[in-house]
Amino acid sequence: MSVPTEVRQVRIALVDDDSGLVTVMVRRLEALRWEHEVLSYAPTHDRLAAMRVSALVVNPALSGIDYIERIGTAMPGLAVLAISGPAQVADRVRALRNGADDWITKPVHPEELIARIQAVMRRRRIGEATLDDEPTVAGELTIRPDLFDAYVDDEAAGLSRKEYDLLRRLAAAEGRVLERELIYQRVWGYTMVRGDRSVDVFVRKLRNKLERISPNWRYVHTHFGVGYRFAAEPADPGDAAAAHESPAGRQYA
Repeated sequence: MSVPTEVRQVRIALVDDDSGLVTVMVRRLEALRWEHEVLSYAPTHDRLAAMRVSALVVNPALSGIDYIERIGTAMPGLAVLAISGPAQVADRVRALRNGADDWITKPVHPEELIARIQAVMRRRRIGEATLDDEPTVAGELTIRPDLFDAYVDDEAAGLSRKEYDLLRRLAAAEGRVLERELIYQRVWGYTMVRGDRSVDVFVRKLRNKLERISPNWRYVHTHFGVGYRFAAEPADPGDAAAAHESPAGRQYA
């Protein structure tokens, strides 16, 4: 039986010292004909790039949460899944907000782990397929899909993967207001839990970075009680102070 091209191209890096899980996973990956690297240490992003992996499955107990954040920033196109024993909610939330696409708690059945890897890669493929690969120019800003960042001339905003995904989704809406729930589903890949403020937090981070490189323009606009809209509009110096003090009169929250 022929193997689909998509399957032959999958390459996984597994960073864990759990010999039982590693042994079972290696057998399962071989059965799927997925190429794989098993490591007992967290490789640098240069090493991961040289390995040309599709996904990284890493135990934060070996790497630390900061490693996941660094990899998420350095390799925004890489699918990253954290796998560990029971961990604090704060650690899981920090990783998921700043680099990890999923967090799996041990013990986990190998079939579930495989399914989660497939789900993350599928969401990424679908997400990228819905966006244009050409740069988007708005105001002073150029959004570069090839570099996963936004620029004014040669100065980069320094966006994280989530911030970049958020910006691309908003820009792709071509001036339409996107509801918070829809943004969360498209960027995070899950249904938003009531009370979750992740979208608002990341909009604030995104705005700060865009305003740093383009202080005379505003790009992400709030529609209170609904969501956000992308449009390049010159900043109004007279309204700037009031916009940050009064939610009722604020355009850019």
